[in-house]
Amino acid sequence: MDVTVKTCVGEAVRPYLDDLARLRIAVFRDYPYLYEGDMGYERRYLEAYARSRRSVFVLALDGDRVIGCSTGVPLADEVAAIQQPFVQRGMLLSEVFYFGESVLLKEYRGQGLGHRFFQQRESHARRLGGYRWTAFCAVERAANDPRRPADFRPNDAFWIKRGYQRQDDMFCTLDWTELDALESTTHRLRFWLRPLDA
Repeated sequence: MDVTVKTCVGEAVRPYLDDLARLRIAVFRDYPYLYEGDMGYERRYLEAYARSRRSVFVLALDGDRVIGCSTGVPLADEVAAIQQPFVQRGMLLSEVFYFGESVLLKEYRGQGLGHRFFQQRESHARRLGGYRWTAFCAVERAANDPRRPADFRPNDAFWIKRGYQRQDDMFCTLDWTELDALESTTHRLRFWLRPLDA
């Protein structure tokens, strides 16, 4: 596999937005997100990131095919639901660079691309200057969730290895429609933080 990694900032990602929407839908169908997928929502979500002049998209391409993507944006440019836990803790939004997601097709996992995604986003935040923290959130499911595949491996160990700390008092809630559901439901996501200069 001849995979290349490309970084786009802000509006430069526009030629890839439809590919990224389809990729997010494909990857997030799997456990633990079980996301039904909605191209309209995906376009709006990605457009908001593209409009931020300080956002970053780290793309993984196999030839011309987008097989992975990792995003980041200043927390000040995120939606209120993501910002609120930081406000409640008394952290300055201007000092946090927020990581949206990392999505990668299954057949390309285990080749170091996950580390590249984090490295590139952290480097981007450092180049911008003024940020003290990087952060992201991830959905949590019950340990006995019957939909959990037998071979499912959570990413906690990977995130800890990269220096991220699980926050016991920082959560947000987001709504999405799960597979085979008739309407959207509310999901709780936990935040992970890392000092940028660590």
